[in-house]
Amino acid sequence: MAVPVLKPTNVTDESFAGVTYHIQGELVPVLQIEVGPVPVYFEHHILLWKDPQLNIGVKPMGGGFKRIIAGMPLFMVETQGQGRIGFSRDGAGHVFGMHLKRGEQLDVREHQWLAATASLGFTFTRVKGFANMMFSGTGLFIDTFHCEGNEGILWLHGYGNVFEVTLGPGEQIDIEPGGWIYKDTTVRMDTTIQKLATGLFASGGNLLFNRFTGPGRIGLQSMYLHLASE
Repeated sequence: MAVPVLKPTNVTDESFAGVTYHIQGELVPVLQIEVGPVPVYFEHHILLWKDPQLNIGVKPMGGGFKRIIAGMPLFMVETQGQGRIGFSRDGAGHVFGMHLKRGEQLDVREHQWLAATASLGFTFTRVKGFANMMFSGTGLFIDTFHCEGNEGILWLHGYGNVFEVTLGPGEQIDIEPGGWIYKDTTVRMDTTIQKLATGLFASGGNLLFNRFTGPGRIGLQSMYLHLASE
């Protein structure tokens, strides 16, 4: 298996999918996007600043009632017009962009994306099983972004630093359940439990992992999500 590699932490004048963006900052990084004709949508609470001439409007999204039940935002918002806009999460971490081409998809842990170009579609699914143990019974929701246009960008936030590993067909890696942030949809995720015993008559414990099977990419964050606070 390949060794996970640190993703770039600072980006300047990166252009793709009709927008130019910059990522700066070491502890709590900021994503700055120069919005042109291509709108960008995002969760409303992560907006940091914007040019006055750049307006914000509600983005129509299906399944609003389900999003309330799932604990997800009641509404998404999107840019209207052109100008600069800045985003950040309220937590130390690592911000980076994922460039997608037509037909490509990416699974992302809930509430860890910052923004996306309008060319990316959005759906979500609930993962049960280990979620009741790790997330206090609320379950784990995975957002799936798929590129409906020729190309698009998805900007993500990871806690700590973010590393990427690429698995070949059949290759596997075990990751602490709070330690992954994204994966290609071609990567299968299962749960495995390793029992620990401390002696013949002593009680033991369990180690819980998500086991990922390739092919595809996986993003790891060095600060476990359930230990972090948004």
